[in-house]
Amino acid sequence: MASTHAAPPRWRRGEGPRALLWMSPWLIGFALFLAYPLITTLYYSFTSYDLFTLEWVGLANWQYIFQDEMSWNAARNTLWLVVFMVPATVIFSLVVAQLLTRVKAGAGFFRTVFYLPSLVPMAAGTIAFVFLLNPATGPVNQVLSWIGITGPDWFGDASWSKPSLTLLGMWSCGQLTVIFLAALLDVPRHLYEAAAIDGAGAWRQFRSITLPTVAPVLMFSFVTSIIYSLQYFTQAMIASRVASGSTDSAGTTFTPGYPDQSLLTLPQVLFHDGFRDYKMGLASVLAILLFALSMVFTLFLLRQFRRAEEGA
Repeated sequence: MASTHAAPPRWRRGEGPRALLWMSPWLIGFALFLAYPLITTLYYSFTSYDLFTLEWVGLANWQYIFQDEMSWNAARNTLWLVVFMVPATVIFSLVVAQLLTRVKAGAGFFRTVFYLPSLVPMAAGTIAFVFLLNPATGPVNQVLSWIGITGPDWFGDASWSKPSLTLLGMWSCGQLTVIFLAALLDVPRHLYEAAAIDGAGAWRQFRSITLPTVAPVLMFSFVTSIIYSLQYFTQAMIASRVASGSTDSAGTTFTPGYPDQSLLTLPQVLFHDGFRDYKMGLASVLAILLFALSMVFTLFLLRQFRRAEEGA
């Protein structure tokens, strides 16, 4: 006769406590390094906090940020980087990786050449790029003048400063290129052979075979690049300082975002408010907004890629 007694719950058998014990390193790390900082930052966003005194101010910080013209300029510049620099960098990396898969002789050499710029420190690479694009002494404008083209004032003109940063991002896209190269080399060759037999051209093969196969890597590249662009700080700050000719380490004669706040990003405003003016409440508002933007863009991309996979 079958037993009518139900099996004891797993928690009573000790599996629950053991599972929590094995998960405890992750749970402790999540609580200390994500949950607690996030909750604390949200709380500070409603206070006036200068590292010494703390005063509850309600929504005053949020109202100030949404009415501050500098914050709006920084938000527009940051959104420009997301909309233009990220696709340009990702697509350029994919194209370069596709070309490298077709190189037979000296493949290792060319892969090394395209990867090397990503090893250059960001500060050194940005300074070098500003000097290369210097309108008076830089070699880029001199080469353009040889073919009858008057080069722009790359980092000195507000309309060209962000495209110049985009060129810098494309130059240092070695890591993305290597990731795409690994994904492209993993595409089964027999799929291309079968498509060629059916009469599919290069573009058709790329659209119907390559893109669907590397779609997860493409999504990863877009998500990480967007998060990186929302945190864009070092290159924009250094390019502004070098292009403006400021040598004052205290920053008293330097206006962030030169020229005309065209290179001002939200992380720069956060740094200025939090670590120069010690207005931690305002900095916390910007930190929360950057976190929210990262979540929105990430969820949007995940949804779009899922729709594309379902419609394929």
